[in-house]
Amino acid sequence: MKICKTIDDMRSATREAQRAGKRLGFVPTMGALHEGHLSLVGAAKSACDEVAVSIFVNPLQFGPTEDLAKYPRTFERDAGLLEKEAVDILFCPAAKEMYPAGAVTYVTVEGLSDKLCGRSRPGHFRGVTTVVAKLFHIVEPDAAFFGQKDAAQSSIIRRMVKDLNFPIEIVVCPIVREPDGLATSSRNAYLKPQERKSALVLHRSLMEIKNRFDGGERSAANLIAAGKQLLSKEAGVRLDYLEIVDPAMLDPMPQLNEPALVAVAAVVGTTRLIDNIILPV
Repeated sequence: MKICKTIDDMRSATREAQRAGKRLGFVPTMGALHEGHLSLVGAAKSACDEVAVSIFVNPLQFGPTEDLAKYPRTFERDAGLLEKEAVDILFCPAAKEMYPAGAVTYVTVEGLSDKLCGRSRPGHFRGVTTVVAKLFHIVEPDAAFFGQKDAAQSSIIRRMVKDLNFPIEIVVCPIVREPDGLATSSRNAYLKPQERKSALVLHRSLMEIKNRFDGGERSAANLIAAGKQLLSKEAGVRLDYLEIVDPAMLDPMPQLNEPALVAVAAVVGTTRLIDNIILPV
């Protein structure tokens, strides 16, 4: 596995693959890798000739009161996992490499970036789209792989790619869950044992909504009320949002006559977690 720490080295490595006519897959991460990340690597390997992964804890997507300083950084462990997965290129730039002094340019997807997590985390999605646009420009992959757990992020990146004419296929892969249903997340490591138990209510609330939907309920208000009732019974869980929205534009859907994204975010103890499901029609 080739490890690149500078933009020039990364461009050199990926262009070598392109000159050889290889299809290049790319998995952007912030490290602290788990089975969800590795599933993206597996999907990239099955669809592409070479795979590049980035590890970069992006300061732009953290708010002033969020967990940038304590975000887990486990580079040696992560690199070992990627080596085992036979990843070809690892890009691990420093913050000053990605954001040189004086940089003042950002990428914002208007109309989507202030919905769901963007509403409670102002500037978060601007940070995401800025760094992903930069990474796409540096790596120039044929396909990029993201997880369904970050559903709003995936929708926003799809729109950015369309609007800015990036010649990149965006592949969104299914959520990987722990045996008890909790969505895998780097932030799960923050949870104390009792908080870990309480966190399961996010998935239970989504399953309650799915069961009622499968039973014929199509009113979003009724479905949301059922999910919120379940969430309210779990002490130590503070709901941020539970919404049913159009998967592409993230607008609320009063009546479910088309596929819908059910998205939930809550703070468990001091840890903010997200989860979601797609309801087909």
